[in-house]
Amino acid sequence: MSLIQLDIKGISYSQTQSGAYALVLTEIDGNRTLPIVIGAFEAQSIAIALEKEIKPPRPLTHDLFKTFSDRFQINVTKVIIHKLVDGVFFSSLICERDGLEEIIDARTSDAIALATRFNAPIFTYEAILEKAGIYLKLDAEEIISDTNDYELEEILGEDSDTNSENELSKLSLKELNEALNNAVSQEDYEAAAIIRDEIDKRV
Repeated sequence: MSLIQLDIKGISYSQTQSGAYALVLTEIDGNRTLPIVIGAFEAQSIAIALEKEIKPPRPLTHDLFKTFSDRFQINVTKVIIHKLVDGVFFSSLICERDGLEEIIDARTSDAIALATRFNAPIFTYEAILEKAGIYLKLDAEEIISDTNDYELEEILGEDSDTNSENELSKLSLKELNEALNNAVSQEDYEAAAIIRDEIDKRV
């Protein structure tokens, strides 16, 4: 299967999970995004690596890994998001030392935090983008202004993640697709990721 390269579009604060963030990856040669919910520590680590001028007073865990790897001449050449199971993304670090390649399993948030430090490209497969990717641009007629008596804020507002999932489970597939379009049009990718996962359970 061919690999599709992704870029980091940004990180947004989760509206549904306290202390969680949505990492938004974009298809370099396309118009799909891949939102991934990550923890606060990983979000901070990625943000610091992207903002080159910010230097923490002591090295973060991912900085320590980078220093360790440099010392022993290990290079991370790429990150591959290779699997999606029940809304959880699985990734691999492709590492190289003395011409030998090794593949190391990693959490996706950790893998991307390291990719930013090694300037390593991030890839995924078409099947994953087809299943979990969200289109950035929608035709005007596809953007729904309401969600049939269910406001997106009520579904994905201040309630806990479990309550949000319970609310989503009450919606029909048509209503879920309308809510997804609404979330994307508002660039609320973390909400879109949760709705997308609920749709995947029904298909």
